Amino acid sequence: MKGKNFCAALLAAALGFGFMTGASSTEAATRAELAQISVSRNGSDFKYWNKDAFSFRALTRYVEDVTDPESRNYIPVDDRIAVFDLDGTLVCETTPCYFEWMLYLERALNDKSFTPDPADKEYAAEVKTTIEEVGIPNPKPERTRNMPKDMDLRQAQSQESVFSGMTLSEYERFVRKFMRTPAEGMKNLKRGEGFYLPMVEVVSYLHANRFKCFIVSGTDRQTLRILVDGILPIDSDNIIGTDIFHVASHQGETDGLEYLFTSDDTILRGDFVLKDVKMNKVANIVREIGKQPVLAFGNSSGDSSMFNYTITNNKYKALAFSLLCDDLDRELGCMEKADKMRADCEKYGWIPVSMRDDFKTIYGNGVTRADK
Repeated sequence: MKGKNFCAALLAAALGFGFMTGASSTEAATRAELAQISVSRNGSDFKYWNKDAFSFRALTRYVEDVTDPESRNYIPVDDRIAVFDLDGTLVCETTPCYFEWMLYLERALNDKSFTPDPADKEYAAEVKTTIEEVGIPNPKPERTRNMPKDMDLRQAQSQESVFSGMTLSEYERFVRKFMRTPAEGMKNLKRGEGFYLPMVEVVSYLHANRFKCFIVSGTDRQTLRILVDGILPIDSDNIIGTDIFHVASHQGETDGLEYLFTSDDTILRGDFVLKDVKMNKVANIVREIGKQPVLAFGNSSGDSSMFNYTITNNKYKALAFSLLCDDLDRELGCMEKADKMRADCEKYGWIPVSMRDDFKTIYGNGVTRADK
């Protein structure tokens, strides 16, 4: 027991000093280290935020207010619901694209153990070209006219197609292997470690204040569960994402209303059901949570409906925070997109979070852009 306590103390010291100074490590926080990030209920031990930032003060003052039983804005514990987007909100989305989309390209174009359907392979090549030439999720302004309007849906359908037929454990092994690959465009960062340290602190802080945190993302639900497993204090049943059908291994074409699962069956990934973006996020929150959130965190137009639903006609005081991808030195940001989001924040009453100004660090000082 003493040995475990000593190791925990060493890890806490590394978290307190190593990431910030860069003196003890040139790598990002490992997943084990990310899991140890903890912020107490009073918020006095935030390390990775500039505490004079408007967004930080707005969040901490809000939490202090709504958790005070004497406040007129007090929110009962059962109604403290916070929803988070994933890509660009909790984890990096620009290496060079969303984690899930790069996972899809790995499967469709690079996995030598798998032969994709020709249509999926052709479409994956088109997606890859669009990412390189147009830019996703940060499209080049002069190239936006070349962005296919239905790419979100078509990519999701093709993605689920190339993973269809995998068992849950096979898929998990594939995702975990991909998590260990380098994050393209960054130095000293693996894809599974690309969590924003300040936002990991936010989830910990809200958890300490008895908020129930949910992830509501366009990413495949199983992928989400694997990626955040052990990192964030968010239960697997509090994860909402793009959905597929799951089928029994001997089910064949038999409808689920007619098939009986047997002891010889395993669960396989099946066909695409729903892409969890934009208004679909709101529909899924209503269906799966059953309560209106009081806090929402996101970063893009895909979160706009979720933001507005959270702050509109809410019986409780509610806020929406949107991250601005305005850090061009420590992150692969995009000022055009950041400026547009800042304008939307002003228009709709969301609170902007400047990654450049409000975050002391993003991944730790040992992580840099590859072109720096």
